[in-house]
Amino acid sequence: MPDAQANRVKTGTEPASHFDAVIVGAGFSGLYMLHRLRRLGLSVRVYEAGGDLGGTWYWNRYPGARCDIDSMNYSYSFSHELEQEWKWTERYATQPEILRYLDHVADRFELRQDIQFETRVTATVFDEATNRWAVQTDGGGHVSARFVIMATGCLSATKVPDFKGLDTFQGTRLHTSRWPREGVDFTGQRVGVIGTGSSGIQVIPIIAEQASHLYVFQRTPSFSVPARNAPLDPAYVSQMKETYAEYRRKARETRAGVIMEVNPKSALEVSPEERERAYQARWEVGGTSFLATFSDVMANRDANETAAEFVRSRIRATVRDPAVAEALCPREYPLGTKRICVDTHYYETFNRDNVTLVDVKASPIEELTPTGLRTRSAEYALDRIVFATGFDAFTGALFNIDIRGRANASLKRKWADGPRSYLGLSIAGFPNLFTITGPGSPSVFGNAIVSIEQHVEWISDCITYLREHRLECIEATAQAEDEWVSHVKEVAGRTLYPLANSWYIGANIPGKPRVLLPYAGGVGAYRKKCEAIAAQGYEGFTLTRAGEAFSTPPPLPSARIPSQR
Repeated sequence: MPDAQANRVKTGTEPASHFDAVIVGAGFSGLYMLHRLRRLGLSVRVYEAGGDLGGTWYWNRYPGARCDIDSMNYSYSFSHELEQEWKWTERYATQPEILRYLDHVADRFELRQDIQFETRVTATVFDEATNRWAVQTDGGGHVSARFVIMATGCLSATKVPDFKGLDTFQGTRLHTSRWPREGVDFTGQRVGVIGTGSSGIQVIPIIAEQASHLYVFQRTPSFSVPARNAPLDPAYVSQMKETYAEYRRKARETRAGVIMEVNPKSALEVSPEERERAYQARWEVGGTSFLATFSDVMANRDANETAAEFVRSRIRATVRDPAVAEALCPREYPLGTKRICVDTHYYETFNRDNVTLVDVKASPIEELTPTGLRTRSAEYALDRIVFATGFDAFTGALFNIDIRGRANASLKRKWADGPRSYLGLSIAGFPNLFTITGPGSPSVFGNAIVSIEQHVEWISDCITYLREHRLECIEATAQAEDEWVSHVKEVAGRTLYPLANSWYIGANIPGKPRVLLPYAGGVGAYRKKCEAIAAQGYEGFTLTRAGEAFSTPPPLPSARIPSQR
């Protein structure tokens, strides 16, 4: 066994504080995890890099930022009182409204007292002599904890492109995920937006209304469907609140964590006229349920192409310039294999006289200059450049922390060829370390809040089990991890997702292994797997009690946390 001192984070002194659990991140995941563990009577410290809570919703405060899940669903379900008292105003909540909601949650459940803001965890190392984690922060602080829970989020590590001349640009550089709190006025400015994923599609129409001229630098066009956003109908809100409990129960059993009408028919078994009517009806409703217009849109390439061509026909009908319309039509990947976007007047924006679409696949960006940006074929004078270039999804935030498990093994090194986990929750060789919505779990393939709650509740129930059985450690076995990784890969192969160079497979980060990062088997099926594993005494895990290791100890009566639903 390695020497305990050698396995600690090097700070020159012993850990100053001891906690039962350390949580990294104070977004939706971290706040609910804190609430659950405090109800268990555990001592908990949350570290949050931001100046306040919110996680992704703290940092992504660019104009137009809003969720793409209906706000009545994009919220916690653990408290009946919270569900009833909070009032959402729009179908798709804006970033400020979501942040107000999280502030309300933190105040209502008195969570702030255990959160340390403006503190970034830089390292965490497992001490095999004490079965505790040593945790170090950027300010030199250090604590120890029995459990470490990574609530770092799937989309929190910003991807900043490494363009030549990046630091020579004399104008203002902005990134959608690090937007100034005071906001930005683009009036009279020449602006370039680089990137046309979800963030770009949300911010572009708003900047276009202010800028003297907007240049949109597009490498790969995205499929986007209209949001049809509107104020919430009071009658709808009342009906939802009356039936919330049953609605939430059913949502947790669905594929995507939301209830939507899924057409059981194949897109290929109906007439072209029926297909057109079905797609048009979903288009008018708006939102991501467009993908459920037919049962095989995400499984059959030919069926998918009928939906993709319908979207392209809508783009052509909206954008007046035929050449611009064609440039905005995705053709290189199936619909939905890159995250489908939800927009408000995105395509209409390209009918404005002050908006120019620049195809940087045909003419790549060569460098930033002191006065703007140069592509292979032209130079653009710009006052401000907005990078809407996305994230190093899933693994980026974890790799920003030096995480070391047994024998000082590095997580980054273990995952050099792609992430390996058991259920997206636990990692072999890293005892008592949990990842909320980590790689290998459904996470972004649906309503993230449903997946977050399921993980938080599974982890807190697991910790309860360990305490009841007087166990010190739980750790995924290498065999269970291997089998889960194989299962995730097998399920991915039944879908169209691997056909796109998306952030789902890490293709947006140079050198990142191409692996489908989320689990494509569905939220409901995944939940059943997790429940079965727990019911069988945590099958696939090694459980340790004071030096003895074994699997699946005999079950004892278990007093789980009573639900507030």
